[in-house]
Amino acid sequence: MCELVARTGRQQQRYEDGCRLVAGCIPFKYKTNEEIHGDNPKKVTEVLMINSQSGPGLLFPKGGWENDETVEEAAVREAIEEAGVRGDLKEFLGHYDFRSKSHQDEFSPEGLCKAAMFALHVKEELDSWPEQSTRNRKWLTIPEAAKLCRYPWMREALFKFSDYHDGADIDGNGVTTPDDEGVLSSENSSPLSR
Repeated sequence: MCELVARTGRQQQRYEDGCRLVAGCIPFKYKTNEEIHGDNPKKVTEVLMINSQSGPGLLFPKGGWENDETVEEAAVREAIEEAGVRGDLKEFLGHYDFRSKSHQDEFSPEGLCKAAMFALHVKEELDSWPEQSTRNRKWLTIPEAAKLCRYPWMREALFKFSDYHDGADIDGNGVTTPDDEGVLSSENSSPLSR
């Protein structure tokens, strides 16, 4: 049984100009691909996706940004609640606007949302997490993820993510060459504050 509990309700939800503010991340890890490259192993970037509760396709963890947390804290919380992973935020990937049919309310009657997305370097996969009973997780290469991604805006965030990996080829094999620690540049900090 999971000791962590997912947040629910809209009492703390943030809105801006009629948009529900959302935070999310693209969880990733590096895997050495010795079998394919023999004596010259390469690091392969894999991203973690979860199933949608409302239809086909896969998603990255994301959810409402609440008043009592920073956008970074919200992104990390969503990764734990929805995908059962912990890690370090490495890069702000940008803002993405989308329309949610399932999250229309009095503050955003048209379901407009603005998502702040981050790259999350996974350090721990939990055996138990709050949404485990409704979420399945799957590690994929970047090209596999691009093909299975449910929403175009999430695919766009994935393309931006791949840019930080020295052009990991979305249509190719997903092989990347980050530095030895797998650390990405931190030039782009989050433009959002408390």
